[in-house]
Amino acid sequence: MKPALVTGASGFLGWHVARVLLERGYRVRALVRPGSRVDALDVECVTGDLRDAASLERAVAGCGLLFHVAADYRLWARDPGELYRSNVDGTRNLLQAAQDAGVERVVYTSTVGCIGVPPGGVGDEQMPVALEDMAGDYKRSKFLAEQVALGFAHGGLDVVIVNPTAPVGDHDVKPTPTGKIVLDFLNGDMPAFIDTGLNVVDVRDTALGHWQACERGRPGERYILGSENLTLEQILQKLARITGRKAPTIRLPYLVAYCAGACSTAWAGVSGHPPRVPLDAVRMAKKKMWVTHDKAKRELGFSPAPADQALSRAVEWFRGAGYRLAHKPAA
Repeated sequence: MKPALVTGASGFLGWHVARVLLERGYRVRALVRPGSRVDALDVECVTGDLRDAASLERAVAGCGLLFHVAADYRLWARDPGELYRSNVDGTRNLLQAAQDAGVERVVYTSTVGCIGVPPGGVGDEQMPVALEDMAGDYKRSKFLAEQVALGFAHGGLDVVIVNPTAPVGDHDVKPTPTGKIVLDFLNGDMPAFIDTGLNVVDVRDTALGHWQACERGRPGERYILGSENLTLEQILQKLARITGRKAPTIRLPYLVAYCAGACSTAWAGVSGHPPRVPLDAVRMAKKKMWVTHDKAKRELGFSPAPADQALSRAVEWFRGAGYRLAHKPAA
């Protein structure tokens, strides 16, 4: 059996994708940047960079499957061009290397941010959406990267696209913006909330959905991997029940949040330190990103669990790892 290459295996979702493949008997090769590693998994690490085409050719050589999970997932960057070089150019470099190497199937990890959501409604894979609908450089870069993946699919490369919503659970090392909600709650750093909504899904189900997309997905098709549509207030109430802590009751007007984001982001431009409240995050929060995973359920057999168990596992993992918001996990 040829090995499967996973990009992003040192991160949150990619780590879980690699674990799913190992459980199914695959040899996993992980593309990692210099100095990175994949903890607690028996994988072959190869050093490379999405912006270095030669390193990708070496990484993908001899592989039968490719799971491209890695992305520059930042809602603020002093040089926004870095996101486009990694997410757009990097995806093009990797898929070209995969095509040249004769990789049999590619699963490309996009994002729910590339799904169209009607005002006050629920989005799906068929809802029209355009670049001008994307809020911020991260979403714009991922939208353009998804177009690159679709272009390769139309050109004959066997590419299936998955659009995860907001995965939550264990091993959220960085953490992701969704994990940061959990961590902020645990640390008492969320005295108020805004009226927004997101679709929460267990990261383990999301990783399994990647495998199901590899097994059953149709080339060139997109599949939403999500579970529950929840308001932020509902998520905080669930966390309160899990932890015994009190949920915040103050709802901030959007304008107040926008001003806080603008000031925080402006100061980040001066200091060079990431903003506490990225303005792009506030802009994204203006729209409830509620979607349906019916297509993935119907075509892939995707059957995610409710969000509660994933939130409980995230709480347990952050506590066990000794996380504090301003610090790395305890050694």
